[in-house]
Amino acid sequence: MGEWKATVTMRIRPGLRDELVKYAVREQRSLGNIGAVLLEWAFEQLKVAGSTERLRKYKIRAPETISRQREIPK
Repeated sequence: MGEWKATVTMRIRPGLRDELVKYAVREQRSLGNIGAVLLEWAFEQLKVAGSTERLRKYKIRAPETISRQREIPK
C-alpha cells in the first residue's frame, strides 16, 4: 500500500509561484510534487543546520560560478 500523505497549504509570492511552475514543467512534475520534494529537502537541511537563522547563513554558489571553476585554463 502507498504512503499516507497530508495536505499542506501555504501563502507565497505570486512571482515565486510562477517560477516554481516553470521548474515543475521543466522537470515534468506537478507543482504539488515539486513543492513536496523541495519541502522534504529543505526540512532535512534545517535539521542539520539546527535553526532557520543558521540555515539562512549558508550560501549556495550560483551555477555560473561552479562551471567557471571547473573550466580548464588554457
